[in-house]
Amino acid sequence: MPSLRDHLAGEGDVVTFADTEPILALQAILDQRPRLIVLERLFAATPRGAALINRIKTDPQLGHAEVRVMSHTGDYARQVVKPSVSQAAAAGAGVAGGSGAQSGTSTVASPPAASETHRPLDWHGTRRAPRFPARPGVEIQLDGNAATVVDVSVVGAQVLSPTILRPNQKVRVTIAGDDAQTRFRGAIAWAKFELPKSDGAPRYRAGVEFMNADANAVDEFCAKTKA
Repeated sequence: MPSLRDHLAGEGDVVTFADTEPILALQAILDQRPRLIVLERLFAATPRGAALINRIKTDPQLGHAEVRVMSHTGDYARQVVKPSVSQAAAAGAGVAGGSGAQSGTSTVASPPAASETHRPLDWHGTRRAPRFPARPGVEIQLDGNAATVVDVSVVGAQVLSPTILRPNQKVRVTIAGDDAQTRFRGAIAWAKFELPKSDGAPRYRAGVEFMNADANAVDEFCAKTKA
């Protein structure tokens, strides 16, 4: 950080954020629209870092900003090339306006190509049955916590959750029927941390695989909730 401050002396203010403050960092970036955003390499490898990178790279209002990833030891640096909006994925980087963030080693896998099998796949390669968009406001419960349903099929659903969801996590799924609730086991097939473009709170987008579920109850839920 002292090196960075010396290098940028006279060119503007350097504002720093810890790796625990990605929301504050994003808000400062959106408000101040800095010319240069420096992100720490270790934070870059975390889901929060990847979400922040993706948010910056896909925002047209931040197209002028140069994004660089650096190691706090000074032995690594690279520039993040911003793809077109149609190219989604972010891999690696993390905090705004020059940061001393130093934590995290987990990574977010890029989605596989969508045509690798004869079976129609979603962008995470997990679709085994037709999925239908859910009506606004439809929810299921995962371990007792409400999650909004994005789309649903007889074998699983895509959800948005304010609580942490991790790949391979086992969950208790509860869906509402006409007369009673149906409970069964499930597993998180994939999960992705997101920083919404609106003023919404951070959330996890995840794919839930239904296990040992009552087929009739799930089929009825799909028919009743699809848009």
